[in-house]
Amino acid sequence: MNVHATALAKTHRFDEQTTAFAGDVLDDLAQHPKRLSPKYFYDAAGSELFEQITRLPEYYPTRTELAILHDRGGAIAAILPKGAALVEFGAGATTKVRLLLEQCALGAYVPVDISGDFLKAQADALRQDFPGLDVYPVTADFTAPFALPDAVAAMPKVGFFPGSTLGNFEPHEACGFLRSARDILGHGAQMVIGVDLEKDERVLYEAYNDKAGVTARFNLNVLHRINRDLGGNFDLSAFTHRAIYNRDRHRIEMHLISRRAQTVRVLGHSFAFRAGETIHTENSYKYSLERFTALAKGSGWTPRATWTDPAGLFSVHALVASD
Repeated sequence: MNVHATALAKTHRFDEQTTAFAGDVLDDLAQHPKRLSPKYFYDAAGSELFEQITRLPEYYPTRTELAILHDRGGAIAAILPKGAALVEFGAGATTKVRLLLEQCALGAYVPVDISGDFLKAQADALRQDFPGLDVYPVTADFTAPFALPDAVAAMPKVGFFPGSTLGNFEPHEACGFLRSARDILGHGAQMVIGVDLEKDERVLYEAYNDKAGVTARFNLNVLHRINRDLGGNFDLSAFTHRAIYNRDRHRIEMHLISRRAQTVRVLGHSFAFRAGETIHTENSYKYSLERFTALAKGSGWTPRATWTDPAGLFSVHALVASD
């Protein structure tokens, strides 16, 4: 917990997750420049908005990764151990994992996500469609260490991390996550991970600035969550969404831009904004195949196989934990 968290838990009677959220928000809005962690996008409303994003015509990553998993499912199944427990980090919706469950002989599924209500609903639906599969949802922040259910302790472990969520981490954080995942999964673990690739900047810009404005609503929803859960008084109409491509750092950056000079209060703390000042809410790093391979090797994983779509927009990698 950060410096604010213990005091907030006592004075506001928050549960542990809301206390962590409160502490992070107060710390991050006090930074220069201001920021908010993208992991807090995913309350129930944010998770639903993201699912809408994945169906937008401009947003290529989801449909491209789904096509790879569908077309290469047999090859993926061939290298995964039978009877393994599949641990999905940041599970969200089950659209992608269903492709693996249909083609791989898995013993159990462990979805891990910070949004407990959404996670439970998805797990219940999956049990109905796969009645022979043991499903053990874990409500946790997958970026921090957590314990796997005792029921899967003796099974071989396979991590699943689709959607290029790894791109939301700074490179050193991505390395830290991969090392943490290896430790959680244990000796001999494998990992199937989706990674977005570098490409034409116009394709990237349109994917994060859709014409329907769904990504804008998704970005702004984090302010609504602060208002609802922490008693903030953000005026959402006073902020606007902006996504840009930072060529030097190989990443899309998402920001919320203050339309005017204003002061916002959260839990008794005031935060002043200049007109045009930004809250940096998310990065989405794009990798070359060579840069991701180097990252994986430096994080304790050995690449086994790589699959891409014909246009080279997206990639799926199979990794095995290094000795």
